[in-house]
Amino acid sequence: MSLNIGIIGLPNVGKSSLFNALCKEQHAQVASYPFCTIQPNRAIVPIPDARLDKLVQLVKVPRKVSATIEFVDIAGLVKGASQGEGLGNQFLANIRDTHAILHVVRCFEDENVSHVNGIIDPRNDIEIVQLELILADLQQLERKIERLSGALKGDKKLLPTMEIAQSLREHLAQGHTAKTFPHQEDEHYQALQQELRLLTAKPMIFVANVDEASLTNPSPLLQTVQQIAVEQHIEWFPICASLEQDLAGLSETERNEYLQLAGVAESGLDQVIHKSYAMLDLIRFYTMNEEEVRCWTIPRGSTAPKAAGTIHTDFERGFIRAEVIPYETFVAYGSNVAVRAAGQMRIEGKEYIVQDGDILYIRFNV
Repeated sequence: MSLNIGIIGLPNVGKSSLFNALCKEQHAQVASYPFCTIQPNRAIVPIPDARLDKLVQLVKVPRKVSATIEFVDIAGLVKGASQGEGLGNQFLANIRDTHAILHVVRCFEDENVSHVNGIIDPRNDIEIVQLELILADLQQLERKIERLSGALKGDKKLLPTMEIAQSLREHLAQGHTAKTFPHQEDEHYQALQQELRLLTAKPMIFVANVDEASLTNPSPLLQTVQQIAVEQHIEWFPICASLEQDLAGLSETERNEYLQLAGVAESGLDQVIHKSYAMLDLIRFYTMNEEEVRCWTIPRGSTAPKAAGTIHTDFERGFIRAEVIPYETFVAYGSNVAVRAAGQMRIEGKEYIVQDGDILYIRFNV
């Protein structure tokens, strides 16, 4: 799977600057007026991976293929977006297909960059965005309930679906998100979520966009975001999008030195990757041949056939076995030949649960 992350927030909070910083290129236009971004900006970014680099170095193949993450920079949201205000309808349509959401919250003062509401207030900004997402989910759910009402006349088996839909509607109407709905494990709710792709069910990370000084000396604005994140059990981290964007043209060594001087341990991209993988419970495994070493992303707990299916559907359909080498074992011996000679390659069947860092050789027959 390729990880897909939507970047959202009010206008002029730094979404496009963050997008450019994460992509290390100038993909999106940046300006100090609302709705600078009209069409969504999309970029697929290779995920930095020290393990992949080490494997390429050891096996000396001509090509490495990284796992990727797609970022989607979406038009700014304003109050009333669920009713079509601003570019709301387009905005909401564009985030339904993302795996997770980065909600950028403005935590910097700059008289040259206007705020859509005239005042910088992170709590109010967060409430506006969250309310619009809830209202959008309610609208979609109402349409589903209307369709169910007609269908129920001919199919009483739909009654449990209607009951869970009405319960969810009441939950959302009280200002709660789908993520906090108490019946997450109910099969009818899961079917509804799969069909409707509810916005407030998506995992979210708050990204507090701060000035450079606040990276080491947190401002009251940043502290407000941290407090809300704790209250709502949402992941968060601070970033200075303008500083990160300045790093785009630098080498890896230069970027690390720059970040170190700014008192930052990880780049914005690294923080997004680590938090997204943890939040979505994802892992990476590797394959290699004479031409390339490649990294793949799968959900934690995936069986070997499911991992094989990520490579090609025929591999899952005709799966026979997986030959497995843990990453640490391969590095310790330095080559496939040495690993096999030491008897350190394992043969695993259909029930094997792939571990993070596994190197897999799939045997199949179709």
